[in-house]
Amino acid sequence: MHARLDWSAAATIASREFRDRLRNRWVLAVALVFAVFALAIAWFGMAQQGSVGYRGIDVTIVSLSSLVTYLVPLIALLLGYDAIVGERERGSLELLLSLPITRFELLLGKFAGLAAALAASTALGFGVALLALSNQLDARDAMHFLGFAGSAILLGLAFLSMSLCLSVLAHNRIRASGVAIGLWFLFVLVFDMVLMGVLVLSQGALDSSVFGALLMLNPADVFRLLNIFSSEQVQGLYGLATVMPEHMTSPGLLAGVMLAWIAVPFAIATWRFK
Repeated sequence: MHARLDWSAAATIASREFRDRLRNRWVLAVALVFAVFALAIAWFGMAQQGSVGYRGIDVTIVSLSSLVTYLVPLIALLLGYDAIVGERERGSLELLLSLPITRFELLLGKFAGLAAALAASTALGFGVALLALSNQLDARDAMHFLGFAGSAILLGLAFLSMSLCLSVLAHNRIRASGVAIGLWFLFVLVFDMVLMGVLVLSQGALDSSVFGALLMLNPADVFRLLNIFSSEQVQGLYGLATVMPEHMTSPGLLAGVMLAWIAVPFAIATWRFK
């Protein structure tokens, strides 16, 4: 099936998904949310400390990382949870599969179109923020901000892949939406609290390499690590930097782990959708 992959069929599905998000203004709405929050955090992120105004790219990225960790996974999960199960419930999945298209091509097209919409909205939103801050940034700051935006897109694609896998496995949209929210709570809220509890209860007995490996089991934590170790200044603002073993802080390694979080759920979805 993969050797005879019809890229044009997958591209047609992807184009339809992307156009649907443009038509209902989803891309514009999400981009506006990112732009407004990014600018608000850049200028007012230190208001609690009695300081208002741009405080530098490192402080801005630390504050934005928390926003992205909460917002991007939720948007990605809600974007993709009904991609397949929704078509099945509406009765349109059988119609799509009656066309000269394989199940893999349909799944690939769905993912590509939704990924393009998510990436476009993220890039547009942070791009507007970058332009608004351009007078405050030098070349190094701009590249750092672009790297941050790229890691945010990777985070979104990881959760989009999970939501697509969920959509394949779910029996109905209601159950899929409930599990999607549950995944958000698990990875964004519960995982780190449990891990910190284990770390405290171990009273220092938990090896740093084991702790680092456990962090890799959460794409939200991989995103944080990517941005922590992208700059020495940012590392100084995170206590997490002191407990991570050096051999696990390579940006290349962390990016590879994030790509695995994109590939593995999609591979599972492909296997189950046959």
